[in-house]
Amino acid sequence: MDYENKPEGYYSNIRFEMLKYLPLDTNAVIDIGCGDGSFAQVIKERTNAEVWGIEYMKGEALRAEKVLDKVYFGPCEDHLDKLPKHYFDVVYFNDVLEHLVDPYTVLEKIKTLLKPDGVVISSIPNIRYHNAIIKLLFNKDWEYEGSGVMDKTHLRFFTSKSILKMYDRLGYKVKVHEGINKSRSLKPYLYNIPLLFTQLDIRYLQYATVASCK
Repeated sequence: MDYENKPEGYYSNIRFEMLKYLPLDTNAVIDIGCGDGSFAQVIKERTNAEVWGIEYMKGEALRAEKVLDKVYFGPCEDHLDKLPKHYFDVVYFNDVLEHLVDPYTVLEKIKTLLKPDGVVISSIPNIRYHNAIIKLLFNKDWEYEGSGVMDKTHLRFFTSKSILKMYDRLGYKVKVHEGINKSRSLKPYLYNIPLLFTQLDIRYLQYATVASCK
């Protein structure tokens, strides 16, 4: 997997748009796929919570160790059984689940790490984003790229509907589910004219979801 040749800033991206889903009374958070810890550090500064991380890339994990309370290096699947049960108020997956071989089993295990009122907060790329879907429909092309929806390190692909199904079938209750990072282009609206504006989900690069255990 080509994780070493990501664009500049890939591992230090602070997902400010994902902070609005963070409960105000958070005391313990784990950011899975934390990169160099930049996003998780903002959480720590804003909430004074205990913030842990798991990061696949060793160099980034070492950087994250300098700013977070505890960091694990390597595939998240290797560490979930080591984590304390019913400890975390929030588990973050910012564009991570699509990189996993089996995100369903991972989310199933995550339930054991959450406090009774804890939540999973995820951002997942939308395969129906207009740039991706148009290439498939009209160019008849499925070409992987260095980053974005068609990132060549993605192993799974999701739509808004399939994200909801995934959480529901795993026994989660979805509290928030909405498109984020809406395209500034007029193309999604133009494509929707003959479709009577029934396909406006193609405007969104990702979907943010907040889910709790039922």
